[in-house]
Amino acid sequence: MSIDESSTGGPGSVLLPAVAPEVLAEAVESLSGRLRKKLDAAIEGCAAGAVRAADGSVGVRFGEDAVVTLRPGPSGVVTEADQAVCGCLLAPRCLHRAAVLGASPIADPQEPAPPAPGPDPVTGPAAAAGPGAAPGASAATTAARAVAGPAAGPAAGGAEGAAEGEGLTAAQVRAAAALWGAAAEALAAGVTAGGAVVQAELLRAAHTARIAGLPRAEAAALRVVRGLRAARDRSAAQRLAELTGAFRELLYTTGLLASGAAGAGLTGAVRRSYEAGGSLRVYGLCREPVLSATGYGGVATHLLGVDGAHYSVSDVRPGGLSRARGAGAASVALGGAVLDHAGLARGGLRVVGATVSPEGRLGAGRGVRATAVGGVAWGEGPTAALFSRPAAEAVAAMPAEGAEPGLLGCDVRVVGASGDHVLVRELTPGAPLLRLAPAHPHPELPHAANLRRIAGHPGLVLRVLGRPDLDRAATLRPLAVGPVPGAEHSLRLPPEWLGRADLGYDRLQGAHFPGGAEGLVPQESAPAAGADPLADSPLWRVRRLLEAGVAGGRRAVAEAARGAEPAALAAALRRAGFGSAAELAAALTAEADRRPRDAFGRLANASAERYAWAWLAAAAHLAAAERSLVAASWA
Repeated sequence: MSIDESSTGGPGSVLLPAVAPEVLAEAVESLSGRLRKKLDAAIEGCAAGAVRAADGSVGVRFGEDAVVTLRPGPSGVVTEADQAVCGCLLAPRCLHRAAVLGASPIADPQEPAPPAPGPDPVTGPAAAAGPGAAPGASAATTAARAVAGPAAGPAAGGAEGAAEGEGLTAAQVRAAAALWGAAAEALAAGVTAGGAVVQAELLRAAHTARIAGLPRAEAAALRVVRGLRAARDRSAAQRLAELTGAFRELLYTTGLLASGAAGAGLTGAVRRSYEAGGSLRVYGLCREPVLSATGYGGVATHLLGVDGAHYSVSDVRPGGLSRARGAGAASVALGGAVLDHAGLARGGLRVVGATVSPEGRLGAGRGVRATAVGGVAWGEGPTAALFSRPAAEAVAAMPAEGAEPGLLGCDVRVVGASGDHVLVRELTPGAPLLRLAPAHPHPELPHAANLRRIAGHPGLVLRVLGRPDLDRAATLRPLAVGPVPGAEHSLRLPPEWLGRADLGYDRLQGAHFPGGAEGLVPQESAPAAGADPLADSPLWRVRRLLEAGVAGGRRAVAEAARGAEPAALAAALRRAGFGSAAELAAALTAEADRRPRDAFGRLANASAERYAWAWLAAAAHLAAAERSLVAASWA
């Protein structure tokens, strides 16, 4: 197991070791109902009172008679129940022990257990009924309807969009159904009521999913739990939009898996180790600072193979901002190569006995040997392909979701500034207006300062290498820039920079720009704010409704349904042509406000699973509609 770097638990949480999800879930499950009600209050302040002993254990004192001691294993993670002990009389079923475990970061399982044995793959009508499906409709139908895209609405029926079952076992279907139910309850509770007990139920179901061989579902559940924790702690690193996306991913994955109609690919892949890559020759592209909210810092240097494959060499360790700034000039720990990251970003390597991760990271194994070689300028050799096609074409070829977008290059002309963005237009006929946004907004990193300097030179042409932001309209987050070959009014960089400036490390100065302003005549005036089809569409109303449900739970959506907001939302969506979005939003608010009664006319608890299906349908439709608008903004 490894500690997830995005986990936070307050200022003192660095003293508390990470805890395996199943250990925390078991501790909460063992509490009585009375103690569970006190758990959230008991968790507050635990991390601040942690004290590390000389033997590596961590202790937290509760009054005079109780001390909880955590003794993590060699990996630094508490993986067994007996590694967390309390000195009170009620231990191990005590509030103190559960509170300390609840305040600790959640560990990320490194290798899921092998799938549990089960019968033949589930097929047939009996397997099609998913959790919370409406009478007469299969879960596959509901899920396919939820993810059918912008053109789909409540009238979209059938399971034509769902994949055929490909090897799912009965154990996997049951595990997915249990995790779906826990996720539905967590969504109905929202952040306000999603305390330690709700999180423990998710962790218990996630552990069952791991045993059944569903790593993708388990990872989605852990993201939701970490997001709930950060939101309840009011962490500055938490974004409600990210937690909303995590809920959507969890419900979508478990809903399809529980229906038995999903393909085996939806189960996810077990994390694989580095594999032999043979002999490689790679060339540097640029450096990128890495900075984590939990104190990790470093650098990632992006490389390109002679066959066009993308690789990287990273060096990330505890140290925060100071290390992120200094790592750009640190030595490259790879096969004895006498080279630093600054030199590698503009040079190259010949690697013998290379080891490569599935994501393209080069490993520094014992048998790896690396020799420095000369680099190539942008646009030469294998790097020419990065700048050979329009940005819109490159973005269209990238995966819609589920993976980090790759790097793309383009030649642009500066139009002007718009807030902290630089408006540019690609040097191709009919190209749209693009936004260059800081790759990292930290003020101590030079991304934003470099972009401000560039924005001050309208008419300047430059070559940009960056990563598209697929959540924003026509937005590119540049990692490096350089002069356009043959252009008169372009950047003038020192020869030793090999025609590129890493925006996270190199600082552009006045001497790097064309002298005088007589040649820098803007081809067009910069608009006050560039047209943004995503921000200008009324879909923001649906997004606000979904995020309100995540923050305040079902009750918040029900309250919104009783005012004038639903009518205004539906009218605005229909005027803009988003009729399906209006119907899905109306169905969500109606389900949230539904108050069923039993046979005796008494109010009964509304189904959390029916509400989750309605929320997922609206969320999936919104995500597909926004992706379509973003893709259109690049064309």
